[in-house]
Parts: sequence; structure tokens; C-alpha cells
Amino acid sequence: MPEASCDVLVIGGGPGGSTAASLLAQKGYRVVLLEKAHHPRFHIGESLLPANLPILERLGVAAPVRAIGMEKWGAEFVSPGDGRRQEFTFARAWDKSMPLAYQVRRSEFDEILVRRAAQLGAQVIEGCRVQGVDFPDGSASGTARRVRVHAEHDDGRNETWTADYVIDASGRDTFLGNRLQVKHRNKKHNSAALYAHFIGAQRECGKREGNVTIYWFDHGWFWFIPLADGTTSIGAVVWPYYMKRRRTSVCEFFLATVALCPPLAERLRTATLVSEVEATGNYSYTCDHSHGANYLLVGDAYTFVDPVFSSGVMLAMNSAVAAADAIDTCLTQPARSRAALKEFDRVSRHGPKQFTWFIYRVSHPTMRELFLDPRNVLRMEEALLSLLAGDIFGRTPIWGRLRLFKAMYYMLAFAKLPRSFRAWRSRSANIRVETGA
Repeated sequence: MPEASCDVLVIGGGPGGSTAASLLAQKGYRVVLLEKAHHPRFHIGESLLPANLPILERLGVAAPVRAIGMEKWGAEFVSPGDGRRQEFTFARAWDKSMPLAYQVRRSEFDEILVRRAAQLGAQVIEGCRVQGVDFPDGSASGTARRVRVHAEHDDGRNETWTADYVIDASGRDTFLGNRLQVKHRNKKHNSAALYAHFIGAQRECGKREGNVTIYWFDHGWFWFIPLADGTTSIGAVVWPYYMKRRRTSVCEFFLATVALCPPLAERLRTATLVSEVEATGNYSYTCDHSHGANYLLVGDAYTFVDPVFSSGVMLAMNSAVAAADAIDTCLTQPARSRAALKEFDRVSRHGPKQFTWFIYRVSHPTMRELFLDPRNVLRMEEALLSLLAGDIFGRTPIWGRLRLFKAMYYMLAFAKLPRSFRAWRSRSANIRVETGA
């Protein structure tokens, strides 16, 4: 069959892929987006951050997202055992201009974004799975520009495109990461997840109704995410050793896991499970690099650690913005290509780096104490709230305060050295356990 041609081919129609396709199409480039499924399709990761909103405005989808979203004014953390809770509101962050975000059903949210990409001129092809990518000269790191992408449609037809650049926004499929053998398990973190949707869960009142709630428990943590249609997303992120204990069905194991967290179990006492229970393992990974001479890895296709701070969609969309800017520079100002890709790499690494320090320690007893008894000494709480809001790419001057927060964490951990050592030893043993989906 004759080959089709485009400037940029995007693999994946999630938030990252749709954002990149929209922005490049706006600039007049010929963009093809291939999505293996058909929208609307189920996806987990329903909680947005305030830092998502400026990108939604830029894409022209703020109003439709607002229409499907549950307002999210903050987050709550609940301790194991005693049920103590602490609420963090985004309005108290350093920058007061981003006081809220949204909880969204991802099937609806992702469809809004991919349809917007089509409206702006991208050719969106659903039910089309990429099968292979041929880089020029047989090398993904070569300097030649055209890439050949092979895909298969649902009806069995095969089609090939040539493109100047490929954006891998395939999410946890990590298409290029696997094909190029650059994806590796994160040696500093390891977790697995179980999740499902319920109807009839007990909710808070007023502005707190849409808060995401994080429940710590002995084997990891739970999320509680209220959606606008009355559904609540519940998930358990657990250490792999716990997942390996499963001897029953995934559904029975998940419900038994919920029962281990009394505060959460109480909120679900009269709720009804309305979806299949999903499970996934090998949850944390990264790729060796974020780009090559003619490809870029966006969002989860590049790296994923843990969803505890709801950063996934924000990081994916932000890296997609950076990818679109980099490709635009490469195509219009080839002499600046190296600098543009270097800036994309900096942005891609910066976001995950800022969250991972906290993710690696979020289950440590010292971090729990700090989260459950926050103090705005020297505006440290405001800086932490800015991080939780995703305000990490602008000019908000939070970095000195976050360094002070980290220093305070280390001092408090050292003050209770035996407890800290036990926690470190337990975590080290946990992350060495392997598990499958």
C-alpha cells in the first residue's frame, strides 16, 4: 500500500497525545494521531491538579471539562489506626490564583481532548494499533529525519506513515520504551494497584465533597475520588508482597483489602460496586532517556512512579506542551534543534523529580506526622501546597522553602533514629519484591 505522509505522528489518544496533537495542529503542522481503542474508553487517573487548568484554557476545552467535572478544592490525608485526618486546600498555596481543580471521569475527559485535537486539524484515527516504527539508517539515535510507522486497523488493514517526528504518548504501554529496550523498573520504588468504581459512597458536604482523600494503611494507601455523576473511584496502591498474597479472585481480594482500612470501609458500607475490579503490577518504571533525534516520549510513556499526589495527567499534558514547542523549533529553526530537545528533556525530568522525593517517603512515619500536623513556618506549608497543586513549572518561589521542609524532615527522622531505621529497612525489603499484573 502507498505510504501516507505527515509532519508529526502521535501514538496514543490520551491527555498527553491529544494535547501535543492539538498544539501542533494549531501551528499548521500535518498531524496524525493513532489510538488503539475507540473513545470513550475507560481509564484510571481521574484526579486533576490546579496546574492543569491553564493548559485546558489554552486548548479551548475549559468549559466542557468544567461541565463534566466535580470541583476539587483540596486533598485530605487520613492516618491508619486512629483515623486522624488533615485537609489541605489549594487556596492556601503560595500562588492564590489556582484554588481548585476537577475530578473527571477519564472516558469523558479524554474524549473531549481528542475531539478537540480533531477540531483543530489533527487527523485522529481510532481503532488503529501501531505495530512497528522504523528509524532511518536502522538507528533510533541517527540524525536522519524521516521515520516510518506501521499500524494495523481494527478491520485488519495495514497502513504506513512517514513522519519527521514521532511522539510516543502511549501511556503505560510505553511503546517505544519497550521497542527500544530503554524502559526499566524503578529501583527506588515498587508498587501494585487494585481499583474499581462504586456508587453510593459517603461523601463530605459543601466544598469538601469533591476532595480527594488518601488513606494510609499497613500495606500501602487508598485513594477516594468522587466523580460528578455520583460514582466514586476507589483504588489501593500496595507493596508487591501484599499483592502476591492473593489466593482469591481479584474482586474478593480488593474488597478484603478495603476492609483493612476501617475509615474507608465505613464510607463504603452502603456503597455498591459498579465496575470490574482491575489490577496492575510493576507500577513504577522509567526510560533511559526522554527523546531521540526524531522521537519524544511524553507522560507515562517516559516514566511513572506513583499516583499518590494525582500528578499523572498534569505531568503528561505539561510534557506534551514542551514536546510541541520542541518539535516546532526543530522544524522551523533546525539550528536550534539540540537546544530545543535539551529543554524538553529538562521539563520532562523536572516534574517527576520534584514529586518523587515525597513519593519515596510518603509512607514514612515522619512524613505522616508532618502531613497530619502541618505548620506554615517560614511559609513551608504554602510551598508544599504549591507542589501538591502542580505549580512547579512557573516562577512561584517555592524551592527554598521546600528545601527547608526537607531539612526539617531529615532532622525529625534523625531524632527518632530507631523508628526511621526500621521504616527504611521495611521499605527496602518491600521494593525488592517482584510482582505481575
